Amino acid sequence: MQAPRQSIPLPARRGAVLTAGAVLVFAGLVAYHASFSSPFVFDDQPSIVDNPTLRRLWPLWSVFFPPRGSALTVAGRPVVNFTLAVNHAISGTGVWSYHVFNLAMHLAAGLALFGIVRRTLLAPAGRRLLGAEAGNGTAALLVGWTAALLWTLHPLQTEAVTYVVQRTESLMGCFYLLTLYCFVRGAGITTGVTGKADSGWRSIFRHGVHGDRTESTEEFPSPQRDRGAQKHIPSALWGENAWFILSVISCLLGMGCKEVMVSAPVIVLLYDRTFAAGSFGGAWRRRRGYYLGLAATWVPLALLVASTGGNRDGTAGFDVGVPWHAYWLTQCEAVARYLGLALWPHPLVFEYGTFWVSRVAEIVPGALLAAALVGATAIALRRWPAAGFLGAWFLAILAPTSLVPGTIQMIVEHRMYLPLAALAALEAVALFRCVGRAGLPAALAAAAALGWLTDLRNHDYASARTLWQDTIAKRPANPRAHLNLGKTLAAEGSDAAALACYEKAVALRPGFAEARIMLGNALLSGGRAAEAADQYREALRSEPDNPNAHINLGNVLSRLGRPAEAVGHYEAALRVQPGAFDAHFNLGNALFLMRRWDEGIAHYRAGLRLAPGTAEAHLQLAMVLCLRADWTGAEEQLRETLRLQPDLFDGRLALGNVLATTGRLGDAAAEFREALRLRPGDPTAQRNLDRAEAALRAPQSRR
Repeated sequence: MQAPRQSIPLPARRGAVLTAGAVLVFAGLVAYHASFSSPFVFDDQPSIVDNPTLRRLWPLWSVFFPPRGSALTVAGRPVVNFTLAVNHAISGTGVWSYHVFNLAMHLAAGLALFGIVRRTLLAPAGRRLLGAEAGNGTAALLVGWTAALLWTLHPLQTEAVTYVVQRTESLMGCFYLLTLYCFVRGAGITTGVTGKADSGWRSIFRHGVHGDRTESTEEFPSPQRDRGAQKHIPSALWGENAWFILSVISCLLGMGCKEVMVSAPVIVLLYDRTFAAGSFGGAWRRRRGYYLGLAATWVPLALLVASTGGNRDGTAGFDVGVPWHAYWLTQCEAVARYLGLALWPHPLVFEYGTFWVSRVAEIVPGALLAAALVGATAIALRRWPAAGFLGAWFLAILAPTSLVPGTIQMIVEHRMYLPLAALAALEAVALFRCVGRAGLPAALAAAAALGWLTDLRNHDYASARTLWQDTIAKRPANPRAHLNLGKTLAAEGSDAAALACYEKAVALRPGFAEARIMLGNALLSGGRAAEAADQYREALRSEPDNPNAHINLGNVLSRLGRPAEAVGHYEAALRVQPGAFDAHFNLGNALFLMRRWDEGIAHYRAGLRLAPGTAEAHLQLAMVLCLRADWTGAEEQLRETLRLQPDLFDGRLALGNVLATTGRLGDAAAEFREALRLRPGDPTAQRNLDRAEAALRAPQSRR
């Protein structure tokens, strides 16, 4: 006798699903409405404002691959850099389009999470999670919507959404969720339908995308399945493998956003084993072509990692001078803090600073918690696979940043962007399993509270000053926070307050080279050149190869009349960073003072090859060419100077002198008049104009 067919929960009506999605989007817009004017902060400056690869969208190669050493946050992450270039094409450095894109990706990720959880709870393996509510498809909708709402509105997400350059995390997270969502759709998770093999150009998935139909566990008749497939655009365009193709494409794009995406193929396989195929072997037999496609995305990821030196230019990796065990000890506190903030999101800190564990007792609570989490996940994967999957999701996504040592950041809140999805899903399922739909008011109240906290947190991003002041209030011993507050105050013109911040940063960490350099710059601006030189030397004691310290020390020595000593520091900077424009330009100036004109010319030209739009460099080169009596070369450089900066008085005066020297008195007089327009009454310009006009009149008086 044939076994009775298991009852299937009817999915919620399409209108209800669309309404729930619309409410989710609206709630996200309300929570983040204050973020659209938040300025660029911290790593936004080098990655966006100072990133030359964003200035144009073609050629794509230059957009996808910013040069090493610049725009470090987006180096080796071409998809992110391309999206920033698109934003730059839309609004330049106006922040609004960047925030619109970030929020749009966050809301898209929230909708994808909604779809994943809802469809999973309608699947045979997922229905058991809801207990008595399993027979009602509306329950799956409510639980999925609640999980997505809590995740979308949680204030722990603000750093990944409002801090523009951290779209590396949110964009990767969106593609991660889309990779899984497309798999869920392609594998027919809702009904258990797995479909049949396909052919044609989709041969990347041949030999097992769906596998032999004899392995399928269909719960709807195939005609119903086929009619449903025709309702979706991807299926209509590419056939039954469309969702698998989109899944692999999403995975590939995610690999171009951030290295954390490395775990996506494994998580999809684990999901398949848990909610669809029932075993790893079954998943492989049915969809081995698909998994080979996912695995292939590791190849471009490896190439992208290699493009940054294999260690993100010395900031992360097992070869960056950080003992792996020392870094791992800091992650005990990190994991404990992440879990705590997921449950009680206060206090949120923008920059935790670099710290190291000094006593074993400091790590015991966090280590016990981490060990318990790993152990519970391992047990659950065997006995309660659905709960084990959530634990594996949390751990696998945190693993790359928790296990690979870093030199700067030990705790970073945006790392919880995706792991938080597992906790939100667990909370939503637990709430509805315990109290059923009566838990909906509690869920709505929690979501409202989270949205309110997110709105408050977004106000901390209203300016760089408020953000760094908030960080210092919560982490007063963080020298990097004091340093960046000092930079902000200096940009606002508060030089004395900035100097105090730099001094505080140096006091907290005497070997902090960047703080020493900024302190030296502040002292130099105040006319205290000798003290500034001492700070640059201290920076070089901590980091002997720091190019900025060498360049700045060279500048001070040149100002103090010691250009020969300055030359050595500029040359040291160029050995470390051959593409440093400032080193070439200032070395040219020092050689000029030493009357080594030919060498100076060579370095001016080298600098201009790196930064051809620098008017000051063109002007300096013209001056040296004048000393070499190269009037043609000097005129060429001066005209380029004035093309770049038409109102430059020194350029007009110098061009007038060159034209007068070469006998073009009328043109010279015109340049002197323009110089006087820019600086009325200047005695040199007036004297030169009088001489030129007198020379022009002289032939007429003789006639």
